Amino acid sequence: MIRVEVAHSAEAIGAAAWRACLPHEVEGYDYHRAVELAGIEGFELLYVVVRDDDRVLAFAPLFVTAYRLDSTLQGFWKRVTEALARVAPALLTLRMVCLGSPAGEACAVGVAPQLDEPMRRCVLDHLMQALLRLSRERRAGLTAMKDVAQLDAELTAAAQRAGFHRLAGLPTASVRLPYASLDAYLGSLGAATRKDMRRKARAAADIVVDRRTCIDDVLPRIVELYAATRARSDLQFEVLPPAYFTRVLAEQQGRASCFLYWHDGRLLAFNLVLHDDKRLIDKFFGMKAEEGRRFNLYFLSWLNNVRFCIDNGIGLLVGGQAGYGPKLRLGCTLSPNWLFFRHRNRLIDALLRLVAGFLRVDRHDPVLSGLSEPRAPSAPAPRPARLMAERRIST
Repeated sequence: MIRVEVAHSAEAIGAAAWRACLPHEVEGYDYHRAVELAGIEGFELLYVVVRDDDRVLAFAPLFVTAYRLDSTLQGFWKRVTEALARVAPALLTLRMVCLGSPAGEACAVGVAPQLDEPMRRCVLDHLMQALLRLSRERRAGLTAMKDVAQLDAELTAAAQRAGFHRLAGLPTASVRLPYASLDAYLGSLGAATRKDMRRKARAAADIVVDRRTCIDDVLPRIVELYAATRARSDLQFEVLPPAYFTRVLAEQQGRASCFLYWHDGRLLAFNLVLHDDKRLIDKFFGMKAEEGRRFNLYFLSWLNNVRFCIDNGIGLLVGGQAGYGPKLRLGCTLSPNWLFFRHRNRLIDALLRLVAGFLRVDRHDPVLSGLSEPRAPSAPAPRPARLMAERRIST
């Protein structure tokens, strides 16, 4: 008999069931467990689980929060809404239940691999109804799903059957690396970009790069660099606590690394990445703007990640969301993602549908707004791995 529950810990799913349903996700059980243990202020982290007796048929992480409707805006309109929020904050904030993780790259919905197509459809419908039921119970008007990959046709269809409206989200930038060396990768870039990257690498010759799986001794500095980077971004959602960085490294069991960038004994930047034997996800890069520009630290970190991938036989570097200009120059393609939403109040739901075109995140990104449509990879990529990614830096 099928039953659905909402749990407060990934332990209710179990590592074995998680890996059976989502065997190729770098952000797997250990990552979500680390996020859960670290906690994120202002977010209640939950999991919806569909079972048949004790067998897990499907699951997904979700969260409850107060969502600012202008989270996706940038530039002039962001300044307008911030001024409005100072006068009447309730106009821009809705209580929301959302499928996905505030610290995840993709909407990680796991379905038991042995289920046939009709049963997969059934359990996904159960999951959608559980999401809507939780919204009623928590008195959340807005129900949403974030970062649903365009390639995930099953989840898209389930969302549409449940009455959700679709909205373009921020695409994920990634680059394939079928190269034998860093020079071969640079050779794949345009002549001007290749020359510029080599010049930047020479200018940063005095930078020492240190790979760590424990950062306890430098955590205060990392928190400082993270805060400085976040303050430069218009796109802000969650604030990650210091424990996030240490927990991810500790729980990932060799599938997470932190690269530290030093100059004359001073830590100038850090880069937290997740990786397995097929993919590296560039999660967070933190630096002070002045030091970053002086030593071209963003581009140096990119080259370091490319080199790490090539040296370890990792064929895909996932650069995340935002900062698209440099990433496109560096060979990335864009994989579209969708946001889904609906409001329990029909009038507000209709209003949100009217303004959705204005609020769509790609409309306000200076690079995406100039593209007719996201550039997609020529071949399907593994589900790339953030409405709200954190690798938003000033380059």
